Amino acid sequence: MNIKKVSLLAMSITLLFPALAHACASCGCTLSSDWDGLSTTGPAGFKLDIRVDYLNQNQLRSGTSTINPNIASQLVNSAGSQEVEKFTKNNYVTVGLDYSSGGNWGVNLVVPYINRSHSTLGTASDGTTPGDGGGQYDSKTSSIGDVKVIGRYLGFTEDHQFGVLFGAKLPTGSHTLTGISTDPTSPGVATIDRGLEPGTGTTDLILGMFYADSFNEDWAYFTQAIVQTALTTSDQYKPGTGINLNAGLRYNGFESFKPMLQLNAKYVQHDTGANADTNSTGGTLIYASPGVIATVTDKISLYTFIQVPVYQNVRGVQLAPRYTASAGVKVSF
Repeated sequence: MNIKKVSLLAMSITLLFPALAHACASCGCTLSSDWDGLSTTGPAGFKLDIRVDYLNQNQLRSGTSTINPNIASQLVNSAGSQEVEKFTKNNYVTVGLDYSSGGNWGVNLVVPYINRSHSTLGTASDGTTPGDGGGQYDSKTSSIGDVKVIGRYLGFTEDHQFGVLFGAKLPTGSHTLTGISTDPTSPGVATIDRGLEPGTGTTDLILGMFYADSFNEDWAYFTQAIVQTALTTSDQYKPGTGINLNAGLRYNGFESFKPMLQLNAKYVQHDTGANADTNSTGGTLIYASPGVIATVTDKISLYTFIQVPVYQNVRGVQLAPRYTASAGVKVSF
């Protein structure tokens, strides 16, 4: 099997944006940053993947369109008056350590570190200024998120074109961090929305499958489906089940770099439980994700991607990003 054929028969499943473990449909989509990350073809060994992601949720949306904060403040849902959030800025550093057996099996460990700033006007605002008793607060958290361990098996075909994924998200991230109240009627420590915590407190099952092949020597493609669902409830909170569908096209005609284009679709159910926001979580979105992978040496590669929304349909009123930026380095050893 030639080198080009080997490289196109695998893809990575480094699960981007730890926030995706929650039912925040507007947070972004799962992105495959490098098809080579799941390869079991070739010698056994490790791959270290270090990536940074920037995600600024500063656009208020409802359904398939944007919504003016003043209009949003007049809405009423089953919990009462609608909360109007100002922004959520997310910076992630995700370290992935991948091991390939050199045969049909492999495993990937993903450890995210999350830096997140959030501000909300609460439920008593006019969409511009907060009102008394609305539960408004500011928060800034920095913490390790929920770790993922994902195994893979590609022994169904001789060329390893089809594979399955199986693993878990573990409750390693804190779900009890707090913010600072900006409500004059209730000063002091404020409880953060569970969907904004670094961890969910739940153990989640992750299952998936993928298929990768080529049209010719220069063009390769892949398809992928992943389901993540919480197996437990934590402190009266359970994140919604998420389904991710990804497809990608890559051009292999250049020696030192490979342009890529992906479509990433996600459907996620709303959170449930007494401590969950059941009205403004969940939804459906589709992102287009152009990117490039550059080869530095035979063991080191760099990559960068931009995700832009093609379709967004969120439940209730949610903050959404206008784009997501990602960059990383992968080292084989």
